[in-house]
Amino acid sequence: MKKASFYAPLVTAGLIVTADQISKALVVAHIPEGSIFASFLGDFVWIIHARNTGAAFSFGAALAPLIRLAMLILLPVLVLAGGLYYYFRKELSLPLRWALGLIFGGGVGNLIDRIFRPEGVVDFISIKMYGFLGMERFATFNVADSAITIGEIMLIIALFADEFGKRRKDSSVPPVEPAEKQEESGKARS
Repeated sequence: MKKASFYAPLVTAGLIVTADQISKALVVAHIPEGSIFASFLGDFVWIIHARNTGAAFSFGAALAPLIRLAMLILLPVLVLAGGLYYYFRKELSLPLRWALGLIFGGGVGNLIDRIFRPEGVVDFISIKMYGFLGMERFATFNVADSAITIGEIMLIIALFADEFGKRRKDSSVPPVEPAEKQEESGKARS
């Protein structure tokens, strides 16, 4: 694999972390927590300042501090380390590398918040759901969350595509005759 295609997803991960942290710093500096800063397309999209002390959908926010530390900081660090090991040690398809790059960037962006912002991860994008799935508004999210979600969707598609490609390749290879038959057919020709 060419160096550019190998490292481009990791550079993109760095750009995601940068965009995520800059956007969060702007939100913290200019939008009071709990308030709506801007509304687009009527009230379909809001830019707000919210904090999340848990994981996705505030999962784990009510846990004891020590358990929350283990679940929201130590576990993600181990997952990111394992993912990086996998990225550098395995022969992966390019779509799989891109998926991991997006997940790494988003994961590091939110991990920085969990470590350096004890008030919680800064979320600022709120989408109206019009009662779909029983929700008036979707869980507020940020750039890192978006990258993780897109990366996870790409990861699932890439894994299915890789598996489908392997199965298709395996089924198109003609069966090899056992060595005994090859020897017999060689003797018959002599």
